[in-house]
Formats: sequence, structure tokens, C-alpha cells
Amino acid sequence: MKSTLEVLTYTQRKFLVTKNPKKPKQSAAPSRDELIAFIRDRGGRVSKRDIVRAFRLDAVGKAELKSALRSLREEGEVSHRRRRFNVAGHLPNVVLAEITGRDEDGDLIAEPAEWDRADHGSPPKIRLVFNRRARAGPAPGVGDRVLLRTHRASEISDGIAHEGNVLKLVDKARMQVLGIFRARPDGGARIVPVDKKSLGREIEIIRGAESGAQDGDLVTAELSKQRAYGLPQARVREKLGSLKSERAVSLIAIHAHGIPNAFSREALAESQRAGPATMKGREDWRDIPLVTIDPPDAKDHDDAVFAEPDTDANNKGGHIVTVAIADVAHYVTPGSALDRSALERGNSVYFPDRVVPMLPEAISNDLCSLRAKVDRPALAVRMVISANGRKLRHTFHRVMMRSAARLSYQEAQDALEGKPDNTAGPLMDRVLNPLFKAYQALAKARDARQPLALDIPERKLILKPDGTLDRVISPERIETQKLIEEFMILANVAAAETCEHRRIPLLYRVHDAPAQEKIAALREFLQTIGQSLSKSNVLRPGDFNRILDRFKGKDTERLVHEVVLRSQAQAEYAAINYGHFGLQLKRYAHFTSPIRRYADLIVHRAIIRALNLGHDGLPDMESETLAEIGAQISAAERRAMAAERETVDRLIAHFLADRVGATFRGRISGVTRAGLFVKLDDTGADGFVPARTIGADFYRFDERHHAMIGERTKEAYRLGDRVEVKLVEAIPVAGALRFELLSEGRYDIGPRRKSALPPPPHRHKGKHRHKRPHGKRK
Repeated sequence: MKSTLEVLTYTQRKFLVTKNPKKPKQSAAPSRDELIAFIRDRGGRVSKRDIVRAFRLDAVGKAELKSALRSLREEGEVSHRRRRFNVAGHLPNVVLAEITGRDEDGDLIAEPAEWDRADHGSPPKIRLVFNRRARAGPAPGVGDRVLLRTHRASEISDGIAHEGNVLKLVDKARMQVLGIFRARPDGGARIVPVDKKSLGREIEIIRGAESGAQDGDLVTAELSKQRAYGLPQARVREKLGSLKSERAVSLIAIHAHGIPNAFSREALAESQRAGPATMKGREDWRDIPLVTIDPPDAKDHDDAVFAEPDTDANNKGGHIVTVAIADVAHYVTPGSALDRSALERGNSVYFPDRVVPMLPEAISNDLCSLRAKVDRPALAVRMVISANGRKLRHTFHRVMMRSAARLSYQEAQDALEGKPDNTAGPLMDRVLNPLFKAYQALAKARDARQPLALDIPERKLILKPDGTLDRVISPERIETQKLIEEFMILANVAAAETCEHRRIPLLYRVHDAPAQEKIAALREFLQTIGQSLSKSNVLRPGDFNRILDRFKGKDTERLVHEVVLRSQAQAEYAAINYGHFGLQLKRYAHFTSPIRRYADLIVHRAIIRALNLGHDGLPDMESETLAEIGAQISAAERRAMAAERETVDRLIAHFLADRVGATFRGRISGVTRAGLFVKLDDTGADGFVPARTIGADFYRFDERHHAMIGERTKEAYRLGDRVEVKLVEAIPVAGALRFELLSEGRYDIGPRRKSALPPPPHRHKGKHRHKRPHGKRK
């Protein structure tokens, strides 16, 4: 019978030994089998010092250990790299791995970053698994390096016998580059990187390492060890698709940001098996003339509205407002493949040329889309409001509805202005007029609440049939759009209140007050333009609105809006409520768009559970888990915003590529130490003016004034200034534009030195700017 010490692992023995400092050191090194077992038990990555300490070896033992390890290496039993030992061909318990691709189900597949192919053959593949208790952070993608805790899979699938939990995202594809494959006449090829930081740095493809890529393909390539001279070299790793059609320009952003754009087989199978909902457990609301009012190009229709006067004598002039939202929770149940896929995506991503939906089209565009004259399941809220727009009470209902009509914002607006079309005309008295009267009441409540009233113009790209840009417009926000916004805000508040009242966990949509350092910077900036901001430590949106009102109609109006916007915090999803500063609401949650936002689906499930409306409500989960989900989908939201913005930049850069040398009017939209960003009036495109090209002076960044100021001349360019620029370079694949300033700066920021150089000569259109004088920057 073995002793207790003999059945312990060598790691446990180490603990016992090191806890007994009086135990004498031993001269004999561990046997061959003991060494192999110790290294394996420790999961590999064992140093010689680890072995010495674990076995408490003296000088003689150390010498024997050195000889034993050399023999094991020569026999191929252990490998030695970077002063660490591992059992040859054995996958350590914790391993640094590189994500090499996805399987046909969309799961990420990784391989050990360090593996001796010559001695041990192909490296084992590891399927990445995720759990909701994992720390929230950037999602790993193909090409990333991750630290994994590995284990044998419960069953071998597609020849993959190992699974790995991500412990840490070590490196975001540092050795990989995303770019456009360009074939050369001599048979060679190069890659043009799409990253703005890599502009002008082409990469040569090693001959024979093209992996079937053709000219114009979007590819990922793995950088090789660089030579001391010549272009960097790489091997094509993966062909992602052809960009010969401009309609595919969004592919760049999709792959650059690792946005999942293929559903797993299980998720697609679940969506195909889904069928129309029945009346079981639902109220019949099909006779209520709910209508959808959306943008004309809306891809999904998940909300419908209705309003009527309240006949209660105690609520004179009041209204009953109804908002019905597609019952996505009926089709996407907790823990299902559809649910896992939706959580991974976090939200739908809307590009000018395509949509990457959160849910398969069978769900998002069919079963959950509130089509006119078609029965659809919905989760609805009926809210009673007073004549001044204050919500008095509300109730939630799980219903079957039938939309009376589908209207665009403009169609509804035209009808309210006395120009109804054939669809809106029959709805005027029963639907549209009551909706507008209820909105007028809500507008009173909004004005009394004083939410932050920033006016940042929206850019909308109109594409040609071939996917190229036709024009850029800034649609005016019309009253019917504001109507829907107010109805949705009211429903979101009701959802948060219901869950909170029933003590059901949920994800809040929260927006913190601005940080004190940002407030101090804003106050300092306003002083430079003759305005002041309350010195109170507690500012409300109304305080910012009063500042914005002072500049209405002035040249500095846009500047002040931009600076106030930059002072604000970013909204996010959280399991802990700290209110919504911008909307001036104590509790707020997203409820109205479950087709395109996972947060709304969580809130739907919370309401179903709170009110016992079905068996598909929110399951029990720890607050920590819910908080991690909030962090994950907040990151997905930021990822989507960045991808959408970059795609717009690329389309506009392609549109302007044949206008190099043309002049444009614009406004300075950003000021940094590196230079100025200028937003063009006609397209809203952002381009860069490097500091070294501004003029015949040394220009320094003045953070207090949000300006670049000439060191000698005191000529200044400030955030919000109107300028004229010449386009000198356009790089469509990166969405990058470079401008040259043609306008003179201002001289009203700070005192001018008497000894200053004279201002630079007037900059004529099309003339080259004066170069910097020689000499070192002070």
C-alpha cells in the first residue's frame, strides 16, 4: 500500500516540502520517470529552478539533474525552450496559443504558439470555449494570441480533442496584417494594409505563399522575420473575400474588428425550425390599430405605437399610449444556440451596403418583424399619461397584434401636415392625430425634464446600384421621428421601473455625469470665448443647455456643441443603476429593440419573469454574471460604432479619390499635437492636416484653447474654425484623406509678441504652403 506522500502529485509534494524548511536537502536527483511526471503534472513550462526547489536538491543533486535533463532532451522526451521544459508532444495545461481560424460552426480554433513540428508533427488544435463568468474585455479573434487553460474535450469533434478557456487576451494579432492583395506583373505580389497607421507601408508576399489569393482580395497575412533591408515579408494566411466590387467595402471593417458574420449551424437550424406563435398565454390585441413608423430604409420593424384620449374624468386631457415590441424572447430562449450567437454579436451592425444582423433573417426579418396586416407576437406596454406628459401608471401585456399599416417618418409627417397618401389617409382620425396629441403632451414633460439638447448632424450615405457612393445627405430630424423617440423613451422607463419594483435583475442603460476634470477643461475653454460655466460641483443637463442656447445662430455654435459633447461620459449597459444623465432620468433600460440589441432581450426576459408571463423569462443568474454581460455588449456596441464609422470613411475616400487637387470648405473638427482634423461641409468627410504643413512657423498644441498656435506669429487655428483646404491625398482602403490648409488663421488667441515674425503671405488657392523654416523645434 502506497504512503500518503507517494499518491500526491509532485506539485502537492512541493507545497508540503517547502512548508517544512527544516527538511534537509537531498543529493540524489529524481529519477527519469519522476522528472517526466513532475513536468507533466505542472502542465509543462517548468524551469530547472522549479525542479531544484521542489525536490530540495543540493549541489550534487543539481549536477545530476543537469545531466538527467540533458539526456531527456537528447532522447526527445522533453523539449526545452526559453529556459522552460515540457514533455515532448504534450499540450500543457496552460498554453500560449494563436487563434488560427474558425470551424464550420464558427467556433474559434487555436494552436500552441510554440510547437516543434519537426519532432512532433502538426500541433494539436484547440477549440476555444467561453463561459459567462469570464472577465469582460476585448473579444479574441483570428490572429490573436491568447493564454488558454486547456483540457481534454468530452468528445472528439472534427478531429479536435482539446478545448481551452481563455485566461487572457495577450496580443491582438500583432504579427498579422489585414490588407488588399495586389498582384504584380513580374509574378510577385504585395499587400496594401488597410490600417491608417500603416499607410504607405506595403508588404511583400513571399513567393509561393499566396494561398490562392487573387488581385483585389481582402486577406490576412502573417509577417515573417524581417530582413535588415527591403520591404517586410509575409505569407497569406486567409482569403476573406474579393473587394473588386465596392459593395464589399464593409468586409474590411467586419474582419478588422472581428465582427461575427456567419451563424452556427445550430443557430440557423433553430431559426428554421421556428414557426408562427400561437395565442397560448397571450391577449388578443389584433383589433387595436397599432402602426409602425420607421425610416424608409429600415431593415427590421420591431416597434408599433398607438394612442387614444383617456376617458377617465380624473385625467382630463390625458392620453393612453401603447407601445408594442416584437416578442423576440419567444423565439430566442436562454442558453439556446440563437441566444449564444446573439450574445456574441451583442447587436446588429448597420453598414451603408449591408447589415450584419444579431439574429438570422428568419427571425429578424420575418417571424419577429411587425409586418402590416400579419399576426405577430409582441410584448406591449400600455401607459397612462397626464395632459402635461407625466406618466401616471403602466401595465405590461404579452399579446398577439396585427399592425394596421407600415409608414415611414416622412409619410407620417406629410399626413400630419395635411398631405396624407393612400396609406396614411384612412388612419388620420383614429391613429395619427391621437398619436401627435399624445406626443405634444410628452414634449411638455421632456422640456420640463431638460435632457441634454446637443445637435450633432447625422450623415446618411446614398449609394448607387453598384455600391459606390452617390451623395451624402444630412436628414433633418422631423417631428414624427421625435414622436417615436419620446414613445420609446417612455416605454424604456416603464420597463426599468417594472423590473426594479419586482426586484428582478436587469441591465440598465446608464450614462454617468461628466468627470470633474472634463468639466474643468470645458469651463476653462468657455472662458476663452467669454462665457462662464457654473462653479457648482453638481451640474445638470439644463446647465449645458443654457450654454448651448447662448451660441445659437453664432459662428461658434458648432464649436461649442462639439466641445460640450466631448466633455460627456459614454453611455453603457450595467447591472447597477446610476441613472441616465443625458436623458435626465433616474432609471432607464433598453426595451424597444430586441431584434437588434441583446440588452433589450435581457430586459424582455426580466419583465416576463417579473410578471409571470411565460416560462421563457430571465433565468437565475448572479449579479456578477449580469454585469459581465453588460460589459461584453457595451464593448460590442463600441466595436460596431467604430466599424460603421470606418466604412463610411472608406466609401467617402473612394468617392473623393478622383478629386485630388480640388478645394473644399470645412470646419476644424479636431485639434491634436500631430495636427488638425477638418470636416468637409458637403460630405462630412474627416481629413488630416499634419502640423508640419500648417505654415511658416512652429505650431504648438494649446489644450486650453483647443487650438494650434504659431510659436512666433501667434497665428492660430481653433476647433470649430471655418477653413478652406485642398485635397492632396486620398487612400480609399484606409478611409484616409490628407489636406493642405489654404485659409489664414486667427490672431485673437493670446497676446502677439512684438518681435514676432510677420504673418505668412496670403495662401492662394492651389498654391503650395510655405515650408517650415530650418532649425530645431524649441
